[in-house]
Amino acid sequence: MPRVSLAAATAEVARRDRDLGRLILLAGPMKLRAPRDPDPFVDLAETIVYQQLAGKAAAAIWRRVAAIYDGRPITPEAVLATPVETLRAAGLSGSKAASLLDLATKVADGMVPLENIRPLSDDEIVARLSQVRGIGRWSAEMFLIFTLRRLDVWPVDDYGVRKGWALAKGLEGPPKPKELDAAGEVFRPYRTVAAWYCWRAVDLRLRGGLPATT
Repeated sequence: MPRVSLAAATAEVARRDRDLGRLILLAGPMKLRAPRDPDPFVDLAETIVYQQLAGKAAAAIWRRVAAIYDGRPITPEAVLATPVETLRAAGLSGSKAASLLDLATKVADGMVPLENIRPLSDDEIVARLSQVRGIGRWSAEMFLIFTLRRLDVWPVDDYGVRKGWALAKGLEGPPKPKELDAAGEVFRPYRTVAAWYCWRAVDLRLRGGLPATT
């Protein structure tokens, strides 16, 4: 399928759904945040560090982890050569240190082929990444959206997406993942756009910029 701009994809989502069209007018143009790092391995390593932590705390720990390598590239081989005690001293929990080492192992042995990952389908990437300790379907979907910039990702297990859908549609509560999965079919191949605006609906409501019914 030919590549399309975010603007064109957003216009198509708005055309297909009146409620999301109104939300798009309120929220403005779609802007995906930049990847944490242009190197997919480093990006995933940072994702592991950031899980279940406040942004400032996670950023501080990641700086200490990066400092271990003293400006040298953070590669799977470099991580595998790092003692667990050194990773723990940087602030990683035992579980996160194990996850980081598991990621490095699986990338190094080719089970998770990050250098050649872009030609793989979304489902193949999710399946590969989900083999890594500490990286589940949600983390893999965030990687698809924000690192690989895939336009047809629909993270139905994400509470923010479900909550935003309910706000956009004036529902009493968030739909179940299975219900949202079915509802998202209309937006193929631009479901990432719909998901992004669901997140914005939650932000707008918190800031008082989204009416009770849209």
